Amino acid sequence: MVRTLILMRHGKSAYPDGVGDHERPLAPRGQREAGLAGHWLRETQPPIDAVRCSTASRTRETLAATGVTAPVVFEPGIYEASPRSLIELIRLSDDDVSTLLVIGHAPGMPWTAWELAGNRDSIPAIELSRKFPTSALAVLEFDRPWAQLDPGAGDLVRFHIPR
Repeated sequence: MVRTLILMRHGKSAYPDGVGDHERPLAPRGQREAGLAGHWLRETQPPIDAVRCSTASRTRETLAATGVTAPVVFEPGIYEASPRSLIELIRLSDDDVSTLLVIGHAPGMPWTAWELAGNRDSIPAIELSRKFPTSALAVLEFDRPWAQLDPGAGDLVRFHIPR
């Protein structure tokens, strides 16, 4: 069974005075682009079976704007997570999940996508290496169970920036 992992960076956030980083909301542009990302996901990707989302306000708002309705677990550990921590989290996914969406932050999302990609000379990988802006999505495919995910084991098949 092919496993699809979609790593998404949250939408563009606002910077209101007196609001801490974890509580920053999405800016109007972030709302719009997260909605475009959701449309792209529904039109081009397999149905999402599960979501793991950071607890930060901007990631929760990003998820809501996408319209993705799969079961979600809000994970505080995604906020400021290293690729190693994120890979460990992904490895814990249930065997019946074939498509997993993880919504988080930079640098965790781009670094994890890069770490898992075995095809770093591909066009999607080259695009990802240039910049992983807000609302961007990296789609990786694996030919193994989640528990056996290793660095370099995935195929980065798409990199999309919704604009």
